[in-house]
Amino acid sequence: MADLSEFKIVKEGEAEILMHKQNEVFYNKAQVNNRDMSIAVLRTFISKRKEEHEANSPKKAKRAPKVSESDASEPAKEDVPHASPPEDCRDNGECEDGNRMALDEPCNTAEEQVKSSEECNGAGESMSNADGKVQRELKPPRVLEALSASGLRALRYAREVEGIGQVVALDNDQASVDACRRNIKFNGSVACSKVESHLADARVYMLTHPKEFDVVDLDPYGSPSVFLDSAVQSVADGGMLMCTATDMAVLCGGNGEVCYSKYGSYPLRGKYCHEMALRILLASIESHANRYKRYIVPVLSVQIDFYVRVFVRIYTSASAMKNTPLKLSYVYQCTGCDSFHLQPIGRTIAKNNSVRYLPGYGPVVPQECTYCGKKFNMGGPIWSAPIHDQEWVTSMLADVKSMKSSYPAYDRISALLTTISEELPDVPLFLSLHNLCATLKCTSPSAVIFRSAVINAGYRISGTHVNPLGLKSDAPMDVIWDIMRCWVKNHPVKAQPADQAGTVILAKEPVLQANFARAVASLSKAQAKKVARFLPNPEKHWGPKVRAGRQITSKHVSLLGEAAINGVLNQEDNEESKTKKQKVEENNITT
Repeated sequence: MADLSEFKIVKEGEAEILMHKQNEVFYNKAQVNNRDMSIAVLRTFISKRKEEHEANSPKKAKRAPKVSESDASEPAKEDVPHASPPEDCRDNGECEDGNRMALDEPCNTAEEQVKSSEECNGAGESMSNADGKVQRELKPPRVLEALSASGLRALRYAREVEGIGQVVALDNDQASVDACRRNIKFNGSVACSKVESHLADARVYMLTHPKEFDVVDLDPYGSPSVFLDSAVQSVADGGMLMCTATDMAVLCGGNGEVCYSKYGSYPLRGKYCHEMALRILLASIESHANRYKRYIVPVLSVQIDFYVRVFVRIYTSASAMKNTPLKLSYVYQCTGCDSFHLQPIGRTIAKNNSVRYLPGYGPVVPQECTYCGKKFNMGGPIWSAPIHDQEWVTSMLADVKSMKSSYPAYDRISALLTTISEELPDVPLFLSLHNLCATLKCTSPSAVIFRSAVINAGYRISGTHVNPLGLKSDAPMDVIWDIMRCWVKNHPVKAQPADQAGTVILAKEPVLQANFARAVASLSKAQAKKVARFLPNPEKHWGPKVRAGRQITSKHVSLLGEAAINGVLNQEDNEESKTKKQKVEENNITT
């Protein structure tokens, strides 16, 4: 029996969880953006999956034999004792029996769960894979939340995403599993019928359930690297892997050797380091997938708050996997002027109606930078192919706007998706206008003026969701520096030492005469309509909270805030004093 007086109710979206007042199970308020974005992607995935099925089924229907009931129910025959609705739960998520209720009891028996799973998975039509193999019916997608903690994310998926199937929530901490089961029961019959919680190591569980889940969600506290190998095996063909990485100090170049050991890439500390972190994570997932003749297709990759989050679809194809070297590149970054260049790992040539795969040409840069004469640092490999599917982004943005009230973090995710929808999809990394001006020691032109000069030179340019001051452009660095030389001619700078990078760059005459006249496309549609794209944090001390189970001390003020720390410490002091008082009283009684 659980006493509700020991808990406080936390509501997010349509889900409610019981959080212990001593905060035994981890709840991170800042992750509401993450969960809202994941729900938007999941809704779009279900819609796209249905469209793909309808597009493929007419051609394949004749070749697809009827799937037997025993085959259709096969993946549901697991010992899963926590999923059907209890008698005292209402459909709206409320439970009866006063302030005390049996929230720790299992929701149902194994037989009831198997029956429920068979009923849930029975809807749909038979179809075949693209390679002609028989594929089971299009059933509601099964979702695996590999690191569930309180189960809030799994509950929101079950209650808010229409068409969702079974949601399996895993955790290897008994307190978290107990809390998750308690929250499933507290959220009523819908949650009880769809969500089940298991005490298990996520890596072992995913390895023993290959290609069984349409969606796998990895949201660890830190690096996801230890889960990637098993995760890419657990996703069904055409399924979705959602992956978060919060170890940004490692991914952004603070510990390059650690990043290489975890992700197989070496990071560089440029202004674009957060986008490079996204691309390193994608390259790492692709590397793990390739070991099993699989490959990834990114649909959305975001850097938000203090972490990166990628959404990729996983497919199996030995022939398509050969294109991986074409999607990866090394990065050369000048130590003097921050110019960067990409070196593709592979290339192809067409010969006699066939394609040959060859190593990439190189080197793309000389030993010394042609602009300032300094040396290069080399990083990577990184994912240099597009990191978003613009069609998906447009669909998600329309869905989010049409269901505004369903997203607690609507303002933030709509602003983020708006910015992403205007990014140049085929331009890896970005420039920082302030960095360019810092190199030349000159005053900075406005973003509109600089954009206009690039557009008037015949190139494309856009912003980036990663940095408000970042600019993506397909213009080569020769053109960029010529534009800056022309700007400095109109806005002279003080004389600098001869060995400075800026002095060497300005000593050369510009080949291109820049045109700074205001271009029509110099403002994006969002900027022209004054749509907010970069919002401030909703409150002070917004960011990652202390890891679950870790003792809170005064060193955590920057994370939780002074008031919160004082409250926790005072509570601990009161409990400690009560314990001492009880011991003194017991000693007095015995003596």
